[in-house]
Amino acid sequence: MAPRLKLRDIAFFERPVHFARPFRFGAITLHATPQLFVRVEIEVEGRGTAVGASAELLVPKWFDKRPELSPAQTVDGLRRSLQIARGLYLARTGFLTAFDLHASCIGAQVATCAKKNIPPLAAAYGPAEIDKAVLDALLRDVETSFFDGMAGNIAGIDARLSPDLKETDITTFLAGRKPLPRVAIRHTVGLDDTVEGRGGVADSHENAGASYFKLKLSGDPAADAARLARIGKELDTLGHGYKVTLDANEQYADLAALQALIDRLDRDPGLGPIASRLLYVEQPMPRDITRQSPLGSLAARGFIIDEADDSYDAFPAARALGYHGISSKSCKGLYKSVVNATRAAKWSAGGETFFVTGEDLTCQAGLAVQQDLALGAFLGIAHAERNGHHYVDGFGDTPAAEAAAFAAAHPDLYADAGQGIRLSIHNGDLLTGSLNATGFATSVHPDWSALRPLEQPKSPWE
Repeated sequence: MAPRLKLRDIAFFERPVHFARPFRFGAITLHATPQLFVRVEIEVEGRGTAVGASAELLVPKWFDKRPELSPAQTVDGLRRSLQIARGLYLARTGFLTAFDLHASCIGAQVATCAKKNIPPLAAAYGPAEIDKAVLDALLRDVETSFFDGMAGNIAGIDARLSPDLKETDITTFLAGRKPLPRVAIRHTVGLDDTVEGRGGVADSHENAGASYFKLKLSGDPAADAARLARIGKELDTLGHGYKVTLDANEQYADLAALQALIDRLDRDPGLGPIASRLLYVEQPMPRDITRQSPLGSLAARGFIIDEADDSYDAFPAARALGYHGISSKSCKGLYKSVVNATRAAKWSAGGETFFVTGEDLTCQAGLAVQQDLALGAFLGIAHAERNGHHYVDGFGDTPAAEAAAFAAAHPDLYADAGQGIRLSIHNGDLLTGSLNATGFATSVHPDWSALRPLEQPKSPWE
């Protein structure tokens, strides 16, 4: 039986994160945004209390891309999602498993957020971040690691939110996991990033020796094709094999625009380097258009959903439309990632291939990157987009002592080569050995005294 717990407290903090270079994706260019930190205290039945933590950037214009809202207003939507979730979680006063807690709150969270004009993807952010911190505290209390705890289903994950599965599907999947010792980074090429020459996509100082590349798309088939041709020409100078994925962040208006891009990939010789190495295309169309648009013959190219993954039934619905994959992001919910990975494994047993990918939401050094990396390694995701180390200077605005504590506790993940502590990438890979520590993939917590309380959200219309 999974241990039962009850929450004693949930506290939210934030810290500014300034980017070392602009990151343009979709319709926004990021130069800075706050990072959220969650601190929870739990009581585990019959064992005592423990503290857990999680972290994630408060990313504007991704969870909620509505044009009438400013970037700051969409960040405030995430803050409001967190506050609503806090109230719902703390209202559960009895002892529950970690998944009981999540499952008993997620429906009310989405419904309450809808009344506040917060869309489902942003609504899920609050529970996702609280759930990670609760799991960290639980693992610490029972003195086990994320990898071992999840294999034994310490959270008590069942099929109540995924009636297409049986509970034994989930527990059998979890018990069979063998965490990957290495996860390859997939280097992001943002829309404003340099393509050619020094600082370009083939510069090893920029791409950290990556063999996987994630290329952002603008939604204009002609402009995207021209840029992809330039990128392919550069990547062909790497001197080693490589694979690419494309990410449109909902920028392709409809199937006709998407068909125009795929036609170019299929027919333009200049796009051969990209087309021949393309693994999949991520979230090409807006989430609402996606749900109404079967891919038809386009499905042969391999497509995944990301922003359209805003509910537990999103993957089965996408499968019916011709999609074969879905992203895992801990900011969308670690339990949903487990459920979707279980689905992919079960469906693939029928002969067709379905998969879960690792798509980073600029996870920063420390808690965020470690917890998301551990989740992917546990699920067997062999390569993951990792752009936090690229767009932010090391630990960024983190106090030096806090960064040093993370580096000392996780020496296989961080190193100081004379320019401050940074993520340490080994021949294009991240090592996961030190994540096998008591707690959720971390031996240390942030310096809570160096964080400021989460800002109070304003009304989106103020």
